Amino acid sequence: MAPPQSFLWSRRIFLSLLTLFVVLPVFVMVSSSLKPLQDVSGKFQWIPSGLTVRPYFDIWETVPLADYFMNSLIVAGSATVLSVVIAVFAAYAVSRYSFRGKRVFTVTVLSTQMFPGILFLLPLFLIYVNIGNATGIALFGSRAGLILTYLTFSLPFSIWMLIGYFDSVPRDLDEAAKVDGCGPLGALFRVIVPAAIPGIVAVAVYAFMTAWGEVLFASVMTNDATRTLAVGLQGYSTQNDVYWNQIMAASLVVSVPVVAGFLLLQRYLVTGLTAGAVK
Repeated sequence: MAPPQSFLWSRRIFLSLLTLFVVLPVFVMVSSSLKPLQDVSGKFQWIPSGLTVRPYFDIWETVPLADYFMNSLIVAGSATVLSVVIAVFAAYAVSRYSFRGKRVFTVTVLSTQMFPGILFLLPLFLIYVNIGNATGIALFGSRAGLILTYLTFSLPFSIWMLIGYFDSVPRDLDEAAKVDGCGPLGALFRVIVPAAIPGIVAVAVYAFMTAWGEVLFASVMTNDATRTLAVGLQGYSTQNDVYWNQIMAASLVVSVPVVAGFLLLQRYLVTGLTAGAVK
């Protein structure tokens, strides 16, 4: 039975408004990034009177954007790899084995997502400073400290999501691997991991996006040498002026890795999130 025309028109209007709501800010960013600074600082015009690509060259000179880009890439990439590796082992243990405290562990892992990140800011700051004073290991103001910080946020959800995905993988595959002579690790890497690629990709995308755009901890836990993109964009605002066109251009440039990765991996991402959530 075909849906009524009123429903079809309502859906079209709603989707059109939603598309406009999403596309309009992107259009403003793109148009502002192609305008001279005096045009951006004045009254906003939907149709730019003059276009220039100069802001896309100036963004690398106004602030050390390349250094910030490299810091973000190292921190986000390292946090993603560590989160995926640890989550795979933890989720496999919870999914395939029974041990004392298993339920407590899973509930504790999931309950950590209930607390806002700002509650952990001061404790982590004090822990890093005390570790540095006691051992000489510089966690505060370093990339390593920021990577550990991001793991505290991405790892619990990554473990929980992979548990649900590993549970959806038939245990008969484990038994077949054992018959062929594989041990627990052999079954994990030769059978379970290949079957769980969509879930692992979903975890990797989530961990990377969490670390790439984080601002609160990056603004406190970094210094001039380890500053990331999310914090470095503030450098386009000075006491004398705000380079709005360069801010828009830099925002578009730094969003390219996330957007490109999402478009390339969206097929695996949707499959992984759906399978983990259903289970």
